[in-house]
Amino acid sequence: MTGTLVLAGTPIGDVQDAPPRLAAELAGADVVAAEDTRRLRRLTQALGVAPAGRVVSYFEGNESARTPELVEELAGGARVLLVTDAGMPSVSDPGYRLVAAAVERGVRVTAVPGPSAVLTALALSGLPVDRFCFEGFLPRKAGERLTRLREVAEERRTLVYFEAPHRLDDTLAAMAEVFGTDRRAAVCRELTKTYEEVKRGGLGELAAWAGEGVRGEITVVVEGAPEKGPEEVGAEELVRRVRVREEAGERRKEAIAAVAAQVGVPKREVFDAVVAAKNAANDKANDKAKDAAKNVGI
Repeated sequence: MTGTLVLAGTPIGDVQDAPPRLAAELAGADVVAAEDTRRLRRLTQALGVAPAGRVVSYFEGNESARTPELVEELAGGARVLLVTDAGMPSVSDPGYRLVAAAVERGVRVTAVPGPSAVLTALALSGLPVDRFCFEGFLPRKAGERLTRLREVAEERRTLVYFEAPHRLDDTLAAMAEVFGTDRRAAVCRELTKTYEEVKRGGLGELAAWAGEGVRGEITVVVEGAPEKGPEEVGAEELVRRVRVREEAGERRKEAIAAVAAQVGVPKREVFDAVVAAKNAANDKANDKAKDAAKNVGI
């Protein structure tokens, strides 16, 4: 029989938030794979438990190399517990490769639910929580960061990001540039810790605040894009949205219907805009061909 891979959530700040099952899993696992064995030691001491099994490191630097070893342990019947420094494994932390490899080998994967910085920040933000998407860490390079933000500029769901404190001001400034200075957001700092703080406001205001220097673990929650009214979406934008959907594989008829429903205009209006754009492109191509013919004396 194969073993079991257990993903265990760990406290994001206050050790008292550790799920009761965590101590039992730490004590009973055959192998404990930890992102940082020193932090694991502090956690086990705080919980008053000593792992009986083998403790190994499992972090970004050795994740690819160590995964096959752990999968073999699982295939041999071992119970492997995976913990990261804070929160749930695999969520911007090591774990995905091991889970994917374990599933491929037919190994059972389960979890000990625990604290989550994503959900905690979302709940405290005061922003809509019915629909959201987690974007993790943004790229460090300014150009790549702007590109990533532009990809979600029209995303209507609430956005959640992780960020390093020394990059927070640049990130908020980039968000203000792409999303607008008045877009509501919340910067959640040191969640569940002694100096927990949630700073809410427009992105421009928050960028200025962060420029003074911010410390600690950071989660940023940003309000989704507002739906544009019919008067805000011109024919060119309607055509662009249809083209994007067509390039993604939708048939033109379905793309036109979807854009019309999204914007709140009659399908005929979107259809006419697409036809007009096509005719304009054809006329331009014909004029260009005529000019070329004249130049060669035809």
